[in-house]
Amino acid sequence: MVSTYRLQFHRDFPFSKACDLAGYLRQLGISHVYSSPILAARSGSLHGYDVISYDEINPELGGAKGFRAMAEAFRCEGIGIILDIVPNHVAVGGDDNAMWLDLLKRGRGSVFATWFDVDFDEGDPVLAGRIHLPFLGEPFGDALDQGKIALVDDPSRQGFALRYSEHLFPVREEDDAEIRAAGGAEAEWDGESLRALIERQHYHLDYWRNASDRLNWRRFFEVTQLAGIRIEEPDAFEAAHRLAFAFYEEGLIDGLRIDHVDGLSDPAGYCAKLRARLETLSPRRPSWATPGPAWLIVEKILAPGEHLPADWGVDGTTGYDFMDQVAALLHDGRAEPALASLWSEVSGRPAAFSDEEQSARREVLEHGFEGQLEYVVDRLMALAAAAGRDVDIPRGAMRRATAALVCNMHSYRTYLIGADGIEDPGPFFQDALETTRAQPQAEHLALDFIGAAMTGRESELPADLRAAAVQRFNQLTSPLAARSVEDTAFYRYGRLLSRNDVGFDAARLALSVTEFHDLMRERVTAQPRSMLALATHDHKRGADVRARLAVISEDAQRWRETVEGWFALNDAIRPAELDRGDEYQLYQMLVGSWPLDGSAVAGEFADRLSAWWRKALREAKLKTGWLSPNESYEQVAELFLRGALDPSRSATFLRSIEDHVGTIAPAAALNGIVQLILQCTAPGVPDTYQGTEFWDLSMVDPDNRRPVDFAARIQALASEADESMLRHRWRDGRLKQQVLHRLLQARRAKPDLFIGAPYRPLSVTGTRQNDVVAFVRETQSAALLVVIPLRCASMISPALTLPSAWWQDTMIELPAVGGEWTPLIGGSVSGHALAPGEAGGDLPCRVAIAER
Repeated sequence: MVSTYRLQFHRDFPFSKACDLAGYLRQLGISHVYSSPILAARSGSLHGYDVISYDEINPELGGAKGFRAMAEAFRCEGIGIILDIVPNHVAVGGDDNAMWLDLLKRGRGSVFATWFDVDFDEGDPVLAGRIHLPFLGEPFGDALDQGKIALVDDPSRQGFALRYSEHLFPVREEDDAEIRAAGGAEAEWDGESLRALIERQHYHLDYWRNASDRLNWRRFFEVTQLAGIRIEEPDAFEAAHRLAFAFYEEGLIDGLRIDHVDGLSDPAGYCAKLRARLETLSPRRPSWATPGPAWLIVEKILAPGEHLPADWGVDGTTGYDFMDQVAALLHDGRAEPALASLWSEVSGRPAAFSDEEQSARREVLEHGFEGQLEYVVDRLMALAAAAGRDVDIPRGAMRRATAALVCNMHSYRTYLIGADGIEDPGPFFQDALETTRAQPQAEHLALDFIGAAMTGRESELPADLRAAAVQRFNQLTSPLAARSVEDTAFYRYGRLLSRNDVGFDAARLALSVTEFHDLMRERVTAQPRSMLALATHDHKRGADVRARLAVISEDAQRWRETVEGWFALNDAIRPAELDRGDEYQLYQMLVGSWPLDGSAVAGEFADRLSAWWRKALREAKLKTGWLSPNESYEQVAELFLRGALDPSRSATFLRSIEDHVGTIAPAAALNGIVQLILQCTAPGVPDTYQGTEFWDLSMVDPDNRRPVDFAARIQALASEADESMLRHRWRDGRLKQQVLHRLLQARRAKPDLFIGAPYRPLSVTGTRQNDVVAFVRETQSAALLVVIPLRCASMISPALTLPSAWWQDTMIELPAVGGEWTPLIGGSVSGHALAPGEAGGDLPCRVAIAER
């Protein structure tokens, strides 16, 4: 495993189109294609995470035949496949998931009843043992009176069903004969007869707004169209992985990426079971298949200071943690107070992210996860009753304690699974308990009981009750963290948007060189084969948008003056209702995503920016939202955006934006090269998200999933150009592609040097010792040298060079390697010390390899 290239498959980019890229990806230096999910998904899906069947490969992508043809095309070029799989959930509602429809028809009697995480015994008298279906666009009575619910034939299941819009709800088998006797679906069904039929089904049809309060099955975050799967059920596990196991045994894939592992009841047990099965299949693989164990990575958000447990048996995460670390490294931490103060002054909102996070957690818990909170409290109260503590701890106290506790959990979940004996929950659960206990009016009795019961320290509690409480607690904290932090607070907090992205520690602006070195040395020991990402299908801003915004931190005072000028320039077009914090975030995105080809005022860019802003405003849930869109405010924002990008109305403002972007663009480009070099040389496996071998100025999805112009990239890689020419024409993206190409080719030639070799920081002295990352990685046969500058916007040239005046007396002590250094990136390297300022005409980064 040397490097991966992520491809997003959908009906407009099927397997057949990927076949055409095999030669290009080999030439680029890719060892494995990292494929988006390929199982049958909802029609028209652009991502594949809405799986509807475990039994077939998505026919829109080309089916199993097309997948095998693609795998063969890649194999001919020496490229393997890593497959993204979705064990946590499937798409429901609609009329296309046979597993879900069978559950609705047969209820508890369905063979899939134990697969879906349905609490049939939930105490809501309205449900009375039925499945809650909040798919109606209006209250049930209104839908029935308006004739929106109709009885129809369900020929695929030899019976009848209820149809509401795109949704199909099969009726019970015992009702089919009665319906036929009454004349079938074509007969006249009066309202009362239809109501009676509906009310005796295995489900309760309901208004969609009641989902958060009443839902008795686990969904994916707040998405009612995605239902949780109990993958711990043996039959569900086998069905969900059958095709992946078959492809691995055939040698068509070499590993798996596990989507949202924190959503599972027992991630450690699941990963261990998956690893064991793949090891069993490994000896059956063909001789030509990639040797060694399968590569297993998990999508997991790691909290600051959290480490992936070693006993999970996986190779690492999907790389959000590295993306956060390298992005923080580009920022100047000295600007944090000034930028936080400016944000608070402009917006009137908290200067500290922690304050924004807490308020978002409380709001999202109350409005999005009320039902799930009640389920946790139900189980804790059952434990309290079993322990004889329910007299001391009323339900209200237990509920307040639980709500406060989950709002103070800064990791996605505990590491508890409800096993026998005392368990270690991980540090974040205990930290949350202590923080909650320290709050005024804390419910100490309830908190002490929760802590003891959850960890197994409360003796003689029923094992099944404790396991259920632990499971529900973990399956509340995980989606609550995602929805409240990344999908709410990140859109409310605008200190500097480059620090608000998936898996990021938004509270922290910057990372020092020393801290970065320490983290990379940890990687060599703990996760040498973990994925290293800079861009993903889930990112909120492209890698080079973040790199450009990071330059702002190098001169916070100039940024303040510039932004204040923009506010003044736009006084004439600003609607009175527009929030200044929203406007300030728009300015940041204008700067960050401003195209390098002069097309900023074109309609496409305005449309893309408009889509980003609407989504950002709705995710923030302050002026508008997804549940109740405030179309009036959204129109206000749209009018301002269009006016600001209209040259006939805002020519001076547009020139100012373009001038500012032009001033910082060289430094931003160097930042982009720096983070790319680190991604390809730090311990781990670099992933290139589709198309980002050129500059990545994308915004949040679906913008980051737009079609890629692969023809331009193929042509660029085939053209011959030296580094000097590429530096002078860096705006076209070819420089970035060439840096990636050289480093990936080196990785393919010497994989051991880049994957498992130790990471050793080099001694840097002089004026820029805190602004240079220098390290070496060594094996017995070779050495890799990396030297890169940071935070040099003040003196970077338009051709991406740095004068000796920036470096001044900076010196890097070089290791004795017993051979000459061959440069991959930048100028030559020789001797026992490197004075970078002596070669001011080259790219100010050095990557070189020496043979011993």
